Amino acid sequence: MLWAPNDALRLYGATVRTRGVDMAEAPSRRWRRWGTVLVFALALYVIVRAADTPQDTQSQSRPRPAAPPPAASPAAAAAAARYDPADYAAQVRARARETGISAQLLMAILYNESYKPHDPELEWAWQRYKPGAAFGIANMHRSTFDDVKQGRDFVDRRWEDLPADRDLAIEAEAWYLHDLAAHWPAAYTRDELLALGYNAGPSNMLAFARGATPGRQARSYLQRLHDNWSEAGTSVARWH
Repeated sequence: MLWAPNDALRLYGATVRTRGVDMAEAPSRRWRRWGTVLVFALALYVIVRAADTPQDTQSQSRPRPAAPPPAASPAAAAAAARYDPADYAAQVRARARETGISAQLLMAILYNESYKPHDPELEWAWQRYKPGAAFGIANMHRSTFDDVKQGRDFVDRRWEDLPADRDLAIEAEAWYLHDLAAHWPAAYTRDELLALGYNAGPSNMLAFARGATPGRQARSYLQRLHDNWSEAGTSVARWH
């Protein structure tokens, strides 16, 4: 076969281009292969370093309180080791006179609310896990305390103070009952209804006053109030 000069040139050009592509692709393939190895080695290095690095999981996963809690005084720490509502009879009587609430009711509610430890450090620690928890020996929620303190001589106090200041807890308890009593009578005795309101809130207390049947939790709270009533009276009369 005879090749024309132009045909030969075209064939040569095509061959050169093909070989050039093959030569260019060979290094490219090698780089891609080494690049894959390097990426794998880097990933393995990161995993090993992460496994050897201690993790402070507690500080990362646990939310912190909005404000640092006040330090408990030595007297408060000692009292936390043995809590008996009867030891606060003097404060209960004083707050009862101040608010016009039955001292026996105040004391009975303290007995009702003594179902859990009332150590300040424990309460502050628990609040980190459960921000909506109740504080103090009277187990008061933040929103209730913030409402009750308005216009009172403890308006500048914080809800976070309740675990370490038991007199403040009793004062807030008494004024909350005072505020509940200012609204409505009911078929229950005044003290029973106020205890139900303390446990279930004002709206539920109003519903009970209008004839609604208390739920299981409210009935249980009322029964415990009856169970604690006699002891509460004895405690209030102690050293009187």
